[in-house]
Amino acid sequence: MLVFVCETVTGGDYLGEDLPDSLIAEGALMRDTLIGDLEDLPGVRVATTHDARLPAPPRGSSTALRLGDDPRSIWNLLAAEADCCWPIAPETEGILERLVTDLRARCRRVISPDEETLRVCASKALTAEALATAGIRVVPTWRGGAVPADLAGPIVIKPDDGAGAADVRVHDRPPPPPYPPGVVVQPFVEGTAASLTLLCQEGRTHVLSANRQHVMQAKRALSFSGVTVSAFPVDDDLRELGARIGAALPGLHGIVGVDYIATADGPMVVEVNPRLTTSYAGLRRSLGVNPAAFVAELIRDGAVPDLPHLPPAIPIEVLL
Repeated sequence: MLVFVCETVTGGDYLGEDLPDSLIAEGALMRDTLIGDLEDLPGVRVATTHDARLPAPPRGSSTALRLGDDPRSIWNLLAAEADCCWPIAPETEGILERLVTDLRARCRRVISPDEETLRVCASKALTAEALATAGIRVVPTWRGGAVPADLAGPIVIKPDDGAGAADVRVHDRPPPPPYPPGVVVQPFVEGTAASLTLLCQEGRTHVLSANRQHVMQAKRALSFSGVTVSAFPVDDDLRELGARIGAALPGLHGIVGVDYIATADGPMVVEVNPRLTTSYAGLRRSLGVNPAAFVAELIRDGAVPDLPHLPPAIPIEVLL
């Protein structure tokens, strides 16, 4: 089986532009870990691409892309040759949604949520609305024109379709309107920045790990420096939260991430990332099992086995 891993940030999407250092580090980490996990499965080979200014991944067969190449045309050709595609891309400006649409037009096995779920998860406002409607506790989220007049600080202002901590700003009090276009406003919630790694398929949602996110605040800006995978035990409350998120967004598929704040009153969801996240880089070492082995598209007969009863997970630190 040939699997095409398409990680866009390292894979050529920035040809002719400066490389974004923070996104490159995360993208390469996820890509290289995934390729290793896939090639450790019997009979699986991996193809990918890389920006020629960056080193090739240590495993898999990678095509170097240079200035003048058309990354999307090359990705489409590789998708047509592959038995399965696994896209990794930011949700910003519809990049992930368009990539998945292109890959699905050329390959029948694409490990990704459906298009409607990608559209919802690309918007923090739509995600909060969908989860709140399902009775899930979420951080209140308003578009710029709908911020309550009596909202007190501190608050967080971020792009509605942003990825990671890019352009996230903390303010002691709400600035006077109008807000910049394309942003959402949230109260700053006290607690521990955390995330869930979920395996979603065939209507089932498994919580693979609960992770501590290393988020720092410097003046108004937030930055993300890594994650401790399996920092927290997966208890019944987190399993229920994962199941409720899967029910609220039934189009979720593959290995995805959920950012939440661990508060004194329980978890409060911030957003859903419909793709691999940095936590994946420590997942196999933490669980002691290759998580790619339980993804439906990689199983020839399509019969997804139940996850085995795993020993307690080991906390694994992943730093950028």
